[in-house]
Amino acid sequence: MTKGKIGVSTQDLFPIIKKFLYSDHEIFLRELVSNAVDATQKLKTLASSGVFKGSTEGLRVTVKADKKAGTLTISDQGIGMTAEEVEKYINQIAFSGAEEFLKKYKDAGNAIIGHFGLGFYSAFMVSSKVEIFSRSYQEGAKAVHWSCEGTTDYEMEECDKAERGTDVVLHLTKEDEEFAGEEKIQYLLKKYCRFLPVEIICGKEKEWKDGKYEDIDKDLIINDTHPAWTRKPSELKEEDYLSFYHDLYPAAPDPLFHIHLNVDYPFTLTGILYFPKISSRLELQKNKIQLYCNQVYVTDTVEGIVPEYLTLLHGVIDSPDIPLNVSRSYLQSDRNVKKISNHITKKVADSLADLFKNKRSDFESKWDDLKIFVQYGILTDEKFAERAMEFYLFKNTDGKYFSLDEYKKVIADLQTDKDKKLVFLYASKVDSEYSYIQAAKAKGYDVLVMDGVFDTPFVNFMEQKNPDFRFTRVDSDVIDKLIPKEEAKIVSLSQQEQDDLRGIFNAQLPKDGGMYMVSFEALGEEADPVLITRSEFMRRMKDMAEINPEMGFYGKMGDQFNLVVNTDHRLVKELLASEKEALGGEMQPLMQQKADLQKQKDDINALNKDVKPEDVPASDKDRIADLDRQLADLGKKERDLLGRYGADNKVVGQLIDLALLSNGLLKGEALHKFLKRSVDLIK
Repeated sequence: MTKGKIGVSTQDLFPIIKKFLYSDHEIFLRELVSNAVDATQKLKTLASSGVFKGSTEGLRVTVKADKKAGTLTISDQGIGMTAEEVEKYINQIAFSGAEEFLKKYKDAGNAIIGHFGLGFYSAFMVSSKVEIFSRSYQEGAKAVHWSCEGTTDYEMEECDKAERGTDVVLHLTKEDEEFAGEEKIQYLLKKYCRFLPVEIICGKEKEWKDGKYEDIDKDLIINDTHPAWTRKPSELKEEDYLSFYHDLYPAAPDPLFHIHLNVDYPFTLTGILYFPKISSRLELQKNKIQLYCNQVYVTDTVEGIVPEYLTLLHGVIDSPDIPLNVSRSYLQSDRNVKKISNHITKKVADSLADLFKNKRSDFESKWDDLKIFVQYGILTDEKFAERAMEFYLFKNTDGKYFSLDEYKKVIADLQTDKDKKLVFLYASKVDSEYSYIQAAKAKGYDVLVMDGVFDTPFVNFMEQKNPDFRFTRVDSDVIDKLIPKEEAKIVSLSQQEQDDLRGIFNAQLPKDGGMYMVSFEALGEEADPVLITRSEFMRRMKDMAEINPEMGFYGKMGDQFNLVVNTDHRLVKELLASEKEALGGEMQPLMQQKADLQKQKDDINALNKDVKPEDVPASDKDRIADLDRQLADLGKKERDLLGRYGADNKVVGQLIDLALLSNGLLKGEALHKFLKRSVDLIK
């Protein structure tokens, strides 16, 4: 038996491995199985070159979990090792400056071990003792047994091992006994090793028998040794791509379409990217692309390797040219990563452009689902944005699709305002904004549907890039002001009449759910008597706040609405007339008193017209202050009088509720009262 010390530059190697990599300690299995696969592949290479004369048929890697013994064994039938090779590859570790290295690369996560010759030593993350039993493929080679208990001391001796290859036996620590469970190991193998190029066996297949699953005499093969992305596109049919997708994401609906990546120069890149079908914003999940290195699973966090917007895609990318042992900030400046990222962007843009150009109807049928990816790309990737506007589609409320150039021609005649700007009208909620859409259509306008997650930032982006047009939601103003062609009609009511109506309507405005401001417009006799509009600017800011936490100020603000009273409508005119009749006897004296007080105030101000404020006599200042108090008291009496009248007026309540109802804002108790009042009015 030979005893010795492992050749490392620090006595703290094993504590450092456990300390810095413990959070990702399950990757030890990936590293050990990858080593076993490498040994198997090397034997195949030697066989193809004639160095190894034996058979390479049926080579496999076996992983055996023994819960009773508390061990985990990884066995291969590869090239094996002689005692000299164990001394070279196991006992001598090229690992200098451990502390400096780990400080520099500690953010690299689960990629540290394999890229710095530490693959085998990851076993000590979960083991109190590790043994190696190995026999080289070389004729006459003697088998060797190596063991170590997590220190720099080891023992090595000859042993009996009839078969070629290597067995690595892990004696698991008490804290890591879970890795002696077959189900746990099968789960990890499927996560990290499911596409390795050599068959991996772990346990037996099971079948349902007598009310439970029982093992059958058939080895359970964990992996697919020839996954779809490793094959040429010409070898695959559509059903092959679908089958592979559902193998990756069993519960997901069919994807929209796929893009097969296959590059061997100036970098190596293979993979398949899928555009998933997203039915709600809750499914906006990143980290669904799996990154592999020569079919070995690395991570599903691919930011920095693929453009940000493509992290919404699903699928696999595989490249040995991506440096996996460095920080994300380094990734963003690495030349190969930039080339790969640019290639993927170009490939995606080319595929979408080709589908738009050559299969327009198919592209339109997928657009509602594709839109979220394209918008995200436009907003986050300038190069993609330049290409994407070639195939970006706008959808109107009639379900028709237009490119940007096509749509500008459609609306040019009627939707150009007095400042020569094109106005893109749109609706975010077609059902609740139905009446506004119909009003716009009645004028010959076209209305787009913009109800997506990224529509608000997209609209802002488009307006910044295109100063010759703007977007306006159909409920942001009265119809004549959405696309102003001329000066608005003048309201014929006096200021006093407007104040009277404002006081009446204020009495029944909602007290919660937002802030309401009463305004007046001359909209014509056929237009609705009352309608509600929302400021385009404030609504956009609130929408942006939902996406961008930094704009939380707007998100905390209550909703703001305009209750627009149509002064041309018969019901509004009748309401004003009935108010004058009902309150005339009480309102007239108040109005006369206000007029008298205001005249006294105006007279005093006229006397002091040319006098500096500081030189105005104190008696005049006191008199004006007294007049202001009296005017305020009269104003309050007037508002109280109008408020009492408005609060009991069923027509006022009905007009307000109809406007709220058409916007989906009438709910709960308010809706119940509206229905009851409607019945009463019909009686």
